[in-house]
Amino acid sequence: MQPTEQSKTCAACGRSFAWRRRWARCWDEVRYCSDRCRRHKPSALDQALEDKVLELLAQRQRGATICPSEAARALAPDDWRELMERTRQAARRLVADGRLQIVQRGAVVDPSTARGPIRLRLP
Repeated sequence: MQPTEQSKTCAACGRSFAWRRRWARCWDEVRYCSDRCRRHKPSALDQALEDKVLELLAQRQRGATICPSEAARALAPDDWRELMERTRQAARRLVADGRLQIVQRGAVVDPSTARGPIRLRLP
């Protein structure tokens, strides 16, 4: 029997995932989309990235955007490229909370399926 809620957002990567039969008995407790995400739960660095994204956007005019690399560079000026995927994950988690929008070419996109360059803005 499938639940009425067909998908959830992963607490680690921020991507949406669908109900699976093997989760039928424990769907309410499922928080992660995969074993990898379960092993790599959000850490203090991930929280710092979320905070930095929101801080940078708060400093901009309403409707302005930032690149995820700006937050990564602010936290790790020398090794910012290593933080890019974690920054995108932080952005997806903020979208799931309703605190952020991910845009491409000025249009809001689904964070789970967005590929290529993205920009971040407040809703």
